[in-house]
Amino acid sequence: MEKQTESRKKEHVDFVLEKGAQYSKTTGLERFEFLHNAIPEVDYSKIDLSCSFLGKRLSYPLMITAMTGGYADAKEINRTLAKCAEKHGWALGLGSQRAMVEDAKLRETYYVRDVAPNTLIIGNIGAFQLKRYPIERIEKMLDDIDANALAIHLNPLQEIIQPEGDRDFSGILQAIKKACEEIDVPIIVKETGAGISTEVALKLKDAGVSAIDIAGAGGTSWSKVEYLRKGAETSASGFEEWGIPTADSILMCKGILPLVASGGIRNGIEAAKTIALGANISGAAYPFLLELERNGKTGLDALLTKWEEQLKTCAFLTGSKDYDSLRAAKLTVR
Repeated sequence: MEKQTESRKKEHVDFVLEKGAQYSKTTGLERFEFLHNAIPEVDYSKIDLSCSFLGKRLSYPLMITAMTGGYADAKEINRTLAKCAEKHGWALGLGSQRAMVEDAKLRETYYVRDVAPNTLIIGNIGAFQLKRYPIERIEKMLDDIDANALAIHLNPLQEIIQPEGDRDFSGILQAIKKACEEIDVPIIVKETGAGISTEVALKLKDAGVSAIDIAGAGGTSWSKVEYLRKGAETSASGFEEWGIPTADSILMCKGILPLVASGGIRNGIEAAKTIALGANISGAAYPFLLELERNGKTGLDALLTKWEEQLKTCAFLTGSKDYDSLRAAKLTVR
């Protein structure tokens, strides 16, 4: 099982980088435009978009969301991502730590605290594994990487397409509730690209969750990834476009719990839109992984700076001097 998980983690990254595996349908963010303010009355150089999230201060309301871990090459990917997150004051989500729980030697592929001492680092475990593992193992997993929070990921779409996937999702909500009661760090529940509805968000709030990452449709399609891995003929076909678009999921969940908006966010302008729509912070994985693969740490660092400048420019052009003002910026609907 350990080697199977390790191999699958590498395959996932390889297929995303080589094949793209993106949704054909959009995030829905193109429907929204900021209302331009021709007299912003704001000094660009003094715009401050810093904010607090899960008890940590971020320089920008941005996160490099969960990508990988659990195989040899993931170590350098995660360490480079962490160095950039530390430099820029962003949050960092790690990939599923299931492989590390199964094989303690893989801890080093996730451990980044030494290069990111001040970063909000979010550990990660699947909801299916959460109900199988004792809470003590989850706590040790978090302690071993010195994580500030835990993301519990929901991926029923991916699992049902994956030939070797987990299909018994009964008892998931109770397992999440138990984790919220017993684990001494904030808990985020995140989808993996198919979005979260109002009804699910309300259930998560009742369970004691601290925040939600809606991870809507419009970015990487994990059903497409699984079709590429094993071939559509080996699993249920026709679910490449299943899911709630990111913009719709934000609107469904806003005001219920603090929100991370991810799922097809491709630049700082789109990130700013998600903040104005109701998210607390915005994040992405694919564009940063792709840039790292193509241009290394230098390229990644430049891309993060570009996102920050785009975010600040949106603030400037809407007369928003700070984070709270940007959250209140007006959007028009096409």
